[in-house]
Amino acid sequence: MAPTTFTTERFCDDLGPQMVVHLYEPRSGLRAMAVIDNTACGPAVGGVRMAADVTLTEVYRLARAMTLKNAAAGLPHGGGKSAIVADPAKADKPQLIRAFARAIRHLVDYIPGPDMGTDESCMAVIHDENGRSVGLPRVLGGIPLDEIGATGYGLAQCAEVAAPFCGLKLQGATVAVEGFGNVGRHAAAFLGKAGVRLVAASDSRGAIYNPDGIDVAELASVKRQTGSVTAYGRAKQIPLPELFTLPCDILLPAARPDCIESGNAEKIQAKLVLQGANIPATPSAETILHRRGVIVVPDFIANAGGVICAAVEYAGGSEADVFHRIGGKIRENTEVVLKRSRDEKCEPRIAALALARERVKAAMTFRR
Repeated sequence: MAPTTFTTERFCDDLGPQMVVHLYEPRSGLRAMAVIDNTACGPAVGGVRMAADVTLTEVYRLARAMTLKNAAAGLPHGGGKSAIVADPAKADKPQLIRAFARAIRHLVDYIPGPDMGTDESCMAVIHDENGRSVGLPRVLGGIPLDEIGATGYGLAQCAEVAAPFCGLKLQGATVAVEGFGNVGRHAAAFLGKAGVRLVAASDSRGAIYNPDGIDVAELASVKRQTGSVTAYGRAKQIPLPELFTLPCDILLPAARPDCIESGNAEKIQAKLVLQGANIPATPSAETILHRRGVIVVPDFIANAGGVICAAVEYAGGSEADVFHRIGGKIRENTEVVLKRSRDEKCEPRIAALALARERVKAAMTFRR
């Protein structure tokens, strides 16, 4: 298993985690881990990440983000997360996913969903093996959250509410997207409908920039055909770290953890940071940005669209219900958190944490 800095002293608190499990199967080469953080509100929902460098510390942090996200969204679910240690581009993914599904069969309080490195087809395999997953393909009765852009839609709704708090008008604004994948691609498209122009995008192979604008649909087509945004011909290739400090109005990190840190936070020019990925910024970076007057909408508020979609699916709801539920809840929570941040003169994350923790602690009073 990859080295980890996970320690009981650092991570155990009054909310959890409830269970931390290491998973290993020599025959398939499976190396994985799962964290069920808190189930006071209901069975834990959280994605299955596949990455070669994932650590237990990262999985715990993601599981806690899911606890907070589900509570803030008012869902009848707790938070959990899991990860398979493998490169999704090189691994025998179907074999690993099936082995993983067998390994978590006994974790009945955990409902897996898609995450970075996994998708609806992976959830179909898990469901076939143990009957417990969300984000299933439509042909299996699921609501494919990545296909319909549930998380990206929620981010666009969040932007509409957050923009006035930083004196920003979306019509004519610009956005840089770190991670032009299932979240970033849809977020750019939905923001485009509100008049926001995409000027920079990245993926694991590099980044591109065009201050005059990048056609979102064309870029998505190029990435499907070539595997990378860097093949887009009408933009300049730039080093990935440069994307974070480009002149733009909105910065949307939608890939890896801690990509915004104290080293680049002082140079970020955006007025609004929408956290499309979970834990994309370090605490020190968020403090720097808040001090500089940059509005940062925390991950578990801004990107809750995917898990709201998953909860609707799990409860037997329809695709028609999804966008209404996502828009209503994310707009409400964004307004509450940013008003509380402004009125109490605290960072948005502190305001959001207070909101979510209040709901989790209230739910815990009804548990044994």
